[in-house]
Amino acid sequence: MFNFERRKRKEDKCAAYRQLPMKILPFFVEHFTTRLHNLYKVFNSKTAELLSHHQVEIKQEFPKEGWVEQDPKEILQSVYECIEKTCEKLGQLNIDISNIKAIGVSNQRETTVVWDKLTGEPLYNAVAAPVSPGPSVPVAVVRSGSSVPAAGTSSVWLDLRTQSTVENLSKRIPGNNNFVKSKTGLPLSTYFSAVKLRWLLDNVRKVQKAVEENRALFGTIDSWLIWSLTGGVNGGVHCTDVTNASRTMLFNIHSLEWDKELCEFFEIPMEILPNVRSSSEIYGLMKISHSLKAGALEGVPISGCLGDQSAALVGQMCFQDGQAKNTYGTGCFLLCNTGHKCVFSEHGLLTTVAYKLGRDKPVYYALEGSVAIAGAVIRWLRDNLGIIKSSEEIEKLAKEVGTSYGCYFVPAFSGLYAPYWEPSARGIICGLTQFTNKCHIAFAALEAVCFQTREILDAMNRDCGIPLSHLQVDGGMTSNKILMQLQADILYIPVVKPSMPETTALGAAMAAGAAEGVGVWSLEPEDLSAVTMERFEPQINAEESEIRYSTWKKAVMKSMGWVTTQSPESGDPSIFCSLPLGFFIVSSMVMLIGARYISGIP
Repeated sequence: MFNFERRKRKEDKCAAYRQLPMKILPFFVEHFTTRLHNLYKVFNSKTAELLSHHQVEIKQEFPKEGWVEQDPKEILQSVYECIEKTCEKLGQLNIDISNIKAIGVSNQRETTVVWDKLTGEPLYNAVAAPVSPGPSVPVAVVRSGSSVPAAGTSSVWLDLRTQSTVENLSKRIPGNNNFVKSKTGLPLSTYFSAVKLRWLLDNVRKVQKAVEENRALFGTIDSWLIWSLTGGVNGGVHCTDVTNASRTMLFNIHSLEWDKELCEFFEIPMEILPNVRSSSEIYGLMKISHSLKAGALEGVPISGCLGDQSAALVGQMCFQDGQAKNTYGTGCFLLCNTGHKCVFSEHGLLTTVAYKLGRDKPVYYALEGSVAIAGAVIRWLRDNLGIIKSSEEIEKLAKEVGTSYGCYFVPAFSGLYAPYWEPSARGIICGLTQFTNKCHIAFAALEAVCFQTREILDAMNRDCGIPLSHLQVDGGMTSNKILMQLQADILYIPVVKPSMPETTALGAAMAAGAAEGVGVWSLEPEDLSAVTMERFEPQINAEESEIRYSTWKKAVMKSMGWVTTQSPESGDPSIFCSLPLGFFIVSSMVMLIGARYISGIP
């Protein structure tokens, strides 16, 4: 009887699904510290309910210390596999895949690919960038990885081969005229695509030759996937959207086009760049691939494209000036919608394009700040100190004590990032007493994530001039209720978490479904489905919140200045770098040799 009723409920659910128009949301590649995944998810367009998903693990390659690469062909093949497997699962639910009305793409924004447009072959591995959290329906949305330059983790997080390229380029920027930042909103950094592309042009002969012979195409992962999925060598569409283009350092965020002066500065030929489109329009149609059985999804429009953090902003429905979201993963990404106004930060934040949801729709901008170490500090406690066996244990330990008992943890493993930008800092745990135990340290680690988020939020408030009334959150760490309550207490504003955590996927789906010519998803405020939220209100008074925050800032100051030019970490480790000590040792050696000679000792 029980089995019969359960089966009947399943059949009723499948029947209900068949009655509803659907869309596929994101297909995406999701980056983690040691591995990468393509993840494909299918949502119902009326209810935003997750119907099916599939993910495939992708390897990362580390050819040299500080180098991080991925195989573009493996990424593409995993996309095909995810599509096929998800379509099979939909069939098992008696959902006809003809209900899939559109495909969207959400991707990590800075990973760089160059390929041959005549053969379709990559000319080198994808040069990876930092990774951020976020996962991703029937609109099909493709998502490809993401993240933060995570200080103190491993080289997985940031490919550092372009450091010398950045140093050489920085010498050519006049001190009083940083035209790169004024046009792009970005600092000159190894993080962004232009310097990765410059490195490929300088160091990979296959890339150089293809550019000389007009065979090369450049793109971030979204461009590579869209070109391949729309036909590749047989008429594939070479394009990107404004959010991904804005992370290349070649794109003028004011004119919304590739900038000739920037391309000349980086010596990038403009003919290899993709066409820049809005985040919501039909770019092309899915073409049959030998990798897909029975031409699954052939003819379905690819109509949405957003960088992962922009997709999360859209998925959180942060469409108003001053609305912000924070994504908690290995690091944190905090984006604040600044509307049509391009706000330049005076406190170490980035200015970026938030979204442009249609060819004739206005562009929206955002301020972005990142916390380098969030979930990474939990892994450090697990892998380096061994005080927990799994990441989930951190909440249990913190709950046992409910306080850090005056212990503060600054996880500046490789320096402090925004808003300090202090490379001399190193991680410290301070305020220890004989009473301190691993539970207090676990609590302090969670507090550290929240304090760092507050520092970014304070910088945003100063730049925007409008304090946030609440913070919307998503990402893997938001399942930790202690962390979410601490965040509300430390910010002293409510923290709001959607019950449906796939906000990156949802944002990409919304963009794809809303595109002109698809029209299965309305983005009008009155038509947006209400999303169930979990709300965390501050449970301490404002004075206590400020005391804890000011004590944290004292701890941060104590973390600075640990690395000096004479330290073994950054300078000459030789004992002879100290002249008095070196003179003493040399003179002692001479005296010893002389004594042995006089005494006749061989």
